[in-house]
Amino acid sequence: MNTEAARDDVVGDGLALVLLVDDTPDNLAVLHDALDESGYTVLVATSGEQALLRARDAQPDIVLLDAVMPGIDGFEVARRLKADEATAAIPIVFMTGLTETEHVISAFGAGVVDYVTKPIRTRELIARIESHLRNARAQQQARHALDAFGHATMVVRERDGRRLWQTALARSLIAQHFPGVPDTLMPPAAMAWVAREALRRRAGAEPQGLTVGRGSQRLTFALHAMDDEGAGGANAEWLLVLREDSEAALMESLLRAFPLTAREAEVLYWVMQGKTNRDIGEILSLSPRTVHKHLEHVFEKLGVETRTAAAALALQRIA
Repeated sequence: MNTEAARDDVVGDGLALVLLVDDTPDNLAVLHDALDESGYTVLVATSGEQALLRARDAQPDIVLLDAVMPGIDGFEVARRLKADEATAAIPIVFMTGLTETEHVISAFGAGVVDYVTKPIRTRELIARIESHLRNARAQQQARHALDAFGHATMVVRERDGRRLWQTALARSLIAQHFPGVPDTLMPPAAMAWVAREALRRRAGAEPQGLTVGRGSQRLTFALHAMDDEGAGGANAEWLLVLREDSEAALMESLLRAFPLTAREAEVLYWVMQGKTNRDIGEILSLSPRTVHKHLEHVFEKLGVETRTAAAALALQRIA
């Protein structure tokens, strides 16, 4: 049976496709038999190079990875799988005889979700696999649901700016607005904002978002605590919600929402951005007096008396 056919059968039956990576034939045989008896479909790789190719082609549900192998070792395989958008979401379980603390830390730093030591206790390993598969499926379903409703979200770790979880839409928006940034890390400017905003939150300050521009497109970040306002300190994890807006789309929304002329919609848009009449005049090549006249018409059509009220009503209506 070819890989794609095997994958279709696995998905259809609700079972899982496991990529087993080990350079020792005896280990492979024992683990392959145990997994097969438990109902899993097993792909085998005997080197780091094979593991990377098969993971990308077959998209397994989980990878069981030997740490010590000639050539590309397990630590580097894990790092490369997590750095590749196509394989980043696949959970990796390390299998190794290395038990020193530094090895354990290195393994989790490379992106693995679990660490089992040899000799492998197969019943325990299979129980761990089932647990990680349930978590991975739940996360995948959540990502798909959020994307389906147009919500670009991600979870980042405050300490190092690593993206621990993200929807496909969030990944795409970051790639568009910050070309060249690794797929598993936050852009430096956004990470600096996360650090500042985390400190502000812990001090009890009101939330502040971040907006970055790319041409006429704007990407807005909003930060939400995963626990009691980031009580985990530097190790705290934060939920980020991203939203992309464009001047043209917002102008169109304002014209649909209110009986405005095109110029009045432009003036209202810049009021929503916090610009003064002088600023708006410079942007639109109008005199401040002309901007003021347009703004009077906007107030009348919206039934408000102040800039703040106009901006608030516009934001509420187009949301």
